[in-house]
Amino acid sequence: MKNPFGKITIIEKVLPFFRDGMTLMFGGFGGVGTPPTLIDGILAKGVQGLTLIGNDAGFPQIGIGKLNSRGCATKIIVSHVGSNPVAGELMNEGKLEVVFSPQGTLVERIRAGGAGIKAIVTDIGADSEFVSRGKPQIQLDGKPYLVETALTADVSIVFAKKADSYGNLIYDKSARNTNPLVAMAGDITIAEVEKIVPIGCLDPEEIVTPGVFVDYIIPSKGVNWKWPWE
Repeated sequence: MKNPFGKITIIEKVLPFFRDGMTLMFGGFGGVGTPPTLIDGILAKGVQGLTLIGNDAGFPQIGIGKLNSRGCATKIIVSHVGSNPVAGELMNEGKLEVVFSPQGTLVERIRAGGAGIKAIVTDIGADSEFVSRGKPQIQLDGKPYLVETALTADVSIVFAKKADSYGNLIYDKSARNTNPLVAMAGDITIAEVEKIVPIGCLDPEEIVTPGVFVDYIIPSKGVNWKWPWE
């Protein structure tokens, strides 16, 4: 018999996907749009040696910043760490490798990874030794361009306002940010959502992330939630 709940599960069922040394991609911008229940679950499990990919290092006690501040990551690929002084300290102490990527370039690299494109070409940073160091370059129309590799992850985690049991996702205003692209770029994508409804209840014109990109759905902790068919 087919599972009537589709991809809906509980956090205990998805925690085995998080393991030491894995690459984890996360949605969110300064903590807004980052899945709190999943972050707390990873933290409680004690996963170490993570490579994190996302917009920023979060805040010390908000969003992905919790993992950075507790030393769970050994490498992060982000556009900045300014909002998390703990991550900055770890970087300066040589305990955290930080790979900076201009924000637009970072997002496009994630999009490319989700679309199956191996790399992108951009002129952003081509004239900067800090940005271009160690990266392949090409000439187009007499101008230098950097070849930036695409980004993918073992697991992507995203946060949405609403989902149906197939995994179609709707986001809440600016909390949408990088989540739709991150959802595409993981070998496994887990969505934490605030409300789950049966298939057919979402307006197709409002769906941002199609369920084909989502493997598992968990309800967000603290939300007054019940199985849709109860």
